[in-house]
Amino acid sequence: MTRQVDDAQYQVVAGEDVSGDGASAEALGRYLRTRARQMAEEPDSPLFFGRLDFEDTQDAGDHRRQRYYIGRRRVSEHPAAPPLVIDWRAPVSRTYYQASALEPRGVAVRRRFGWAPWSHGAPEDLTGLEDEHLDHARGEDDGDAASAIVAAEIERPRLGPMRDIVATIQPEQDNLVRSELTESVCVQGAPGSGKTAVGLHRAAFLLYTFPERLQRSGLLIIGPNRTFLRYISEVLPSLGEIDIAQLTVEDVVARHPVKRVDGEDAGVLKHSDRMATVLERALYARVRHPEESIAVTDGSYRWRVDSYDLARVIDEVRGMGVPYGVGREHVRSRVVTLIQQQAERRAGPKSVTWARKIGRAKPVAALLEAAWPVARPEEVVAALLSDPAVMEEAADGVFDAAEQRALLWAKPPRSEKSASWSVEDMLLLDEVAGLIERPEGFGHVVVDEAQDLSPMQCRAIARRSAFGSITVLGDLAQATAPWSARSWQEQLTYLGKTQATVVPLTTGFRVPAAVMELANRLVGALGVDVPPARSLRHDGELSISEVDDMAAATVSAVRAALDREGSVAVIAADDAVAATSAALREAGIETATADEVGTAARVTVLPATVVKGLEYDHVVVVEPAAIVESEARGLHRLYVVMTRAVSRLDVLHARPLPEPLVA
Repeated sequence: MTRQVDDAQYQVVAGEDVSGDGASAEALGRYLRTRARQMAEEPDSPLFFGRLDFEDTQDAGDHRRQRYYIGRRRVSEHPAAPPLVIDWRAPVSRTYYQASALEPRGVAVRRRFGWAPWSHGAPEDLTGLEDEHLDHARGEDDGDAASAIVAAEIERPRLGPMRDIVATIQPEQDNLVRSELTESVCVQGAPGSGKTAVGLHRAAFLLYTFPERLQRSGLLIIGPNRTFLRYISEVLPSLGEIDIAQLTVEDVVARHPVKRVDGEDAGVLKHSDRMATVLERALYARVRHPEESIAVTDGSYRWRVDSYDLARVIDEVRGMGVPYGVGREHVRSRVVTLIQQQAERRAGPKSVTWARKIGRAKPVAALLEAAWPVARPEEVVAALLSDPAVMEEAADGVFDAAEQRALLWAKPPRSEKSASWSVEDMLLLDEVAGLIERPEGFGHVVVDEAQDLSPMQCRAIARRSAFGSITVLGDLAQATAPWSARSWQEQLTYLGKTQATVVPLTTGFRVPAAVMELANRLVGALGVDVPPARSLRHDGELSISEVDDMAAATVSAVRAALDREGSVAVIAADDAVAATSAALREAGIETATADEVGTAARVTVLPATVVKGLEYDHVVVVEPAAIVESEARGLHRLYVVMTRAVSRLDVLHARPLPEPLVA
């Protein structure tokens, strides 16, 4: 690998003397510099984790008698040489994940290599190897036969950011990872089923398989919050993909600094799909039928278009369904065409230059300003939220009088330029901007924790993937937002991907069976239709303790956890986090906060509202009843909290447990 990095750096220098035109030389130089930087930035890791030995039979096809090492990236002595290690995304590597005793696919032996945690690939770090002789076991049902190396990797203590799962991808996960670029997929994943990892590995696979198409159109990862994005930030670099945008929805729609916080009622209304109808009305309320005809002077001629024809043009363009800005230009073009028809009947054919001149004529410009004026998102939204009359006209039959009042700003700004915008207002601005002009989209978008997206957030994402595909990841049982979806079909409709296939992942590889069984008691009370989750792990521990002194009990549980390997998370209701952190610090236990997720800290104290998507070896849940009472979907939140545990879950309660948890 070191030789490949050095070779990439050498090519940058050698490429400076390449022949060809300036543009080609610059493009080549940019490519070589990017490749050299990416090679240098890739994290050190073992070069391979698996090996395939193919049979000497026709079943092996073109791979007959071949031996391939499988790793995170292609390794060769130089670019033109046969690879020493095959990239895990290459077509032949699929056999590594899919071959079985029932279907060997021409494989005689599949070998797995075990490496010490955080190994860079030194020979002394090799901890073991396993050989599966698929040719000898042909036709035998291997059921859930487990690999000790795979199990050790899954159960390895969690410290620092999320790791890739490239060495442990299961067949059902591999099928999703390798779905075609044109295919949109929705993964309903149980806790610990690897849905986030599937989405990230799918992104890496698509970038490898369709590099030119995705370099042009781009690929976007959308996560629920910054804490989550920090946690997953090293997965794609570990797979050789460096320059990938990883954003929250708030990042995607940001247009101005957020200086105001909406009340809960206004926030929920602004996230509603009804808001889209109101915004469209507010924008197109600016379109008017002209009351008078126009006359355009053309040399010694004077061409007139009466108001009836102008109104017909407005109605025809309005019915085309094109973006507002495009519609304005269509009006201009059609008015010019009406004038041109008159001119050509009188004076013969007209040139393109003549048509452009007529389109810029003052009467035409004045018509456009009166009948289809230029619109800015800030102007439209500020007028709607400031003026009761504008709100009433746009929201009539959509929001009732009380809802309209809740949406109006308490203190309207003097102008839209002096407005203070909220997070929810960014969604409104983005909606109007999309009505005026379609934004540039991405070739593929991966959306995690998608069950919590509001209709307006879904619409913002849909605009970015209108001409591309999407991977939707989530779990309806973990839906905690006031506007969360109760069915994937509903959510996919808002995302503009009703044709997407919904695939369940019900097998948990992370959450131990004891913990999963406790969490499953909550599912029946959640009001969602999800397949039951099961765990392949039977090594976890569960403790439920009624305590008198919550602070002392929390300290004791954390100290016991610190006697073992792995990370520790103490999760409490948001308003109890400060007191919990203080109790641990007073006991001499160093703690990290949500802002430090992804570091190597042993103990992290977290509010329940930010733990979605995270995982820890030991989880201490402080007062489940308080977590449930803190929000409308508190039982969903508690389900999320309890399923963060990888090895042990301690539930501490001074108050009665929520009813579904009572045995």
